[in-house]
Amino acid sequence: MFNDQLQKFGLTKTQSAVLDCLFEHGETKASDVAKLANHPRGVAYKALEELLALNLVEKIEKEKGVATWRATHPRNLEKILENKEAELAQNKKTFEDTLPSLISSYNITQSKPGVKFYEGEEGMQKILDDTLTSQTEILLFINTNAMQEEEKFKAINDEYKRKRKYKGLKKRILRAGKKPEMTFGTSDDKYDAITGIRYLNDLLDPFKSNIQIYDGKISYQIFDKGNTVSILVEDKNIYEMNKAWFEALWKIATN
Repeated sequence: MFNDQLQKFGLTKTQSAVLDCLFEHGETKASDVAKLANHPRGVAYKALEELLALNLVEKIEKEKGVATWRATHPRNLEKILENKEAELAQNKKTFEDTLPSLISSYNITQSKPGVKFYEGEEGMQKILDDTLTSQTEILLFINTNAMQEEEKFKAINDEYKRKRKYKGLKKRILRAGKKPEMTFGTSDDKYDAITGIRYLNDLLDPFKSNIQIYDGKISYQIFDKGNTVSILVEDKNIYEMNKAWFEALWKIATN
C-alpha cells in the first residue's frame, strides 16, 4: 500500500516492504512477514531488527509461542525525516567548509579563476547571501548615494544588513563621497560594533556599482538603466590584489 512512499522517507526497499506489511496486516510473526513481503526469512528478520532500532516496529515476546511484530505509530516516521534533515544540514556545512579548498585546488590545476554571472534581483540576492558564508572580514567599496537611488537595491540591502547583523559578520565599508549628516535615531550599537565606515570625500562620480572583497572572492553588482548584473570571481590572486588596494584606500579615507 505504502511501499513507495516509505522508501521516499528514507527506508530501504526491504525495510519498506516489511513495514508496509505490518501496516496492512497488523501484529504478525516474522515467518509470516517474510512470506507476505516476499522475502527470505533471514532478510525479513534483519529488516525487522533494523526497524526496531528505528522505533518503527515493536516486538511482542510470548511466554509460550513465537514472538510477533507490529508497527508503531506512523508519527515515528517523522523522526526519520528529522534525522535526514540534520544529516543534510551537516553535509551542507561540510560542503561549505570544504568548498574554498576545493576551489583553490581547482584553480591551481586549471590556472583560471572561477567566474559566475547573475542577472536581476535573484542574482543580486544570491551574491549578497554568499557573503554571509564568509570566514573572513567583508570589505565593501560602494557609492552609497547613487546606489540608494535604486529602490530594488535599497530593499534587498536593508534585509541583508539585518541578516549580517544577526550573524555578527564584520565588515569595513569605503563610501565614495562625503559623509552625510547624522540624524537622530539612526544609531544602532550592534550594527556599529561589526561595521567600520570611512569616506573618500573627493570621489564623487555617480557610478552605480559596488565591489565586495571576502573569503578569496570578489563580487560586483552593477546597476544600469534598471538592469542588474552580479558577478562573482573566485581567485586568490585577484582577491589579494583587490584587498591590497582596498587597504591602501582605507588608510587615506576619512572617518
